[in-house]
Amino acid sequence: MNVTTEKAKKILVVDDEAAILQTLRFNLERSGYGVVTASDGRSAIAMAQREQPDLVVLDIMLPVMDGIEACKEIRKFSSVPIIMLTAKDQEIDKVLALELGADDYVTKPFALHEFLARVKARLRRPIPIEQGHDEAIAFGAIILDPSRAQLTVRGHQVALAPKEFALLRVLMENQGRVVTRQAILDKVWGYDFEGEQQTISVHVRWLREKIEEDSRNPKYILTVRSRGYMFKA
Repeated sequence: MNVTTEKAKKILVVDDEAAILQTLRFNLERSGYGVVTASDGRSAIAMAQREQPDLVVLDIMLPVMDGIEACKEIRKFSSVPIIMLTAKDQEIDKVLALELGADDYVTKPFALHEFLARVKARLRRPIPIEQGHDEAIAFGAIILDPSRAQLTVRGHQVALAPKEFALLRVLMENQGRVVTRQAILDKVWGYDFEGEQQTISVHVRWLREKIEEDSRNPKYILTVRSRGYMFKA
């Protein structure tokens, strides 16, 4: 069944394997999306700038420039959702892709229905983080300033990736309350299904390494077993 939209969403698919490129293009177009393609990292960057896609599907193993570097370059000028494709089932590749700005990853080989579900989820507008106050949020030695996208920890500015910042904001705005994993996925990643729970764990680990004095014995970001996480001042 085709996707019904006022204007078809445009997806840039980047893979150097012609068979995969053709298969993904056929199934995405069949689902009602507009599709443009590239077969190497450098062409992907140029295509992303020229076509302004609504989503990028980017293979990690590419000629000329690999997908990790291409993702890094695209993030310099665009916040478009990026799904990485990888034949490697190693955490380091997934972690690196997420750290450099990818929103999701799919490991080859994958089922088409899973891939299309990920695409649909990435294109759906995320549930917005409850706002109404963009003033700084301060608890102890930690100050988060949404208006400046700035974090200060014990008097020092700390750089955060966009998803790390959004995650910390959700936790701090709900200080003292448990935020479930599903709520985090909904508000930070925009998922409306279970998604990759490992993604949250990885980002929580990065945040703890940046804000806790001892990341192995956290005082601020606490794990609530079987439920989610809590920011405790």
